Amino acid sequence: MMVVSILGCGWLGKPLAVSLVKKGFYVKGSTTSTEKLNELNQLNISPFLIDISLDINIVEFLKTDVLIIAITHKNIEDFTRLIAKIEKSPVKKVIFISTTSVYPSLNKVMTEESETMDTPHKQIEDLLRNNVNFKTTVIRFAGLFGGDRHPANWFKNGKEIPQPNGFVNMIHLDDCIQIIHKIIEKDCFGELFNACSNHHPTRREFYTYAKVKKGFSVPVFKKETEVQWKKISSDKIQRVLRYKFIHDDLLSI
Repeated sequence: MMVVSILGCGWLGKPLAVSLVKKGFYVKGSTTSTEKLNELNQLNISPFLIDISLDINIVEFLKTDVLIIAITHKNIEDFTRLIAKIEKSPVKKVIFISTTSVYPSLNKVMTEESETMDTPHKQIEDLLRNNVNFKTTVIRFAGLFGGDRHPANWFKNGKEIPQPNGFVNMIHLDDCIQIIHKIIEKDCFGELFNACSNHHPTRREFYTYAKVKKGFSVPVFKKETEVQWKKISSDKIQRVLRYKFIHDDLLSI
C-alpha cells in the first residue's frame, strides 16, 4: 500500500487526504491543532501534530512514499530546517503547493517559463526543486475556491474591488485534488506546473456574477485608468498530465 504524508490538513489537505484514503492509500496527515487530531483519526487519516516553526521529531511522519506540503507557512528558516529533515528521511518524492502570485501582472499570458517575483513562495520552491536528495513537483495554484470558500464572500461591506477590467485566475478545489491524484498516478515528479481554469472572465463579470448569484448586492469596483492583469496558462499541465478541468466555466459556479 502506497503511503502519502500530507503536511497541512486544511482547506485543501483534508479533503485531499479523504480522497486518497478512498483510493486505497495509507494517509498520514498533520495539523497544528490538538483539537483536530481526533477528527483526522475518524476520517481514517493517521494524525500527527506538526508545527514546522518548532524543532520537533517528525521521523515517523516522513516515512512515506510521497510528501505533500500544503501549508500556508512561509518562513524560509523553518523550511530550511524542514528540508534538512526530509534529506535524512526515506522521502524521494515531494509535491509543494505554491501559488501563481509569484507572477507579476505584466498584461500578458504567464507560463511556467515566465518571469517571477522574488517572493517567499518562490524562494521555498527553489530550495525544494534544487535539492538533489528528492524530486519535487511544484504546483502553482491560481485563486482557490470551492468548499467553504465562495468568491461572493470576498470584498465584504462595500469594499471596492480593484482592477475591474483585469482578468480572474481561479481554480476549484475539485480540480486541485484531481490534479494531485494525476501527478501521483503518473509518477510525474521533478516538474513545475501552473494550475488554473482556462476561463478568464473580467473581475467585474466574475465578482458581479458571484455576488448576485448568492443574493448579495452588486459589488463596488474601483475606478482605475491603468489596467493591470495577467492570465495564467495551464497548457502544460493539461498536455503532460492529459488533464481536463472539471470546473472550466467560472460563471457557472
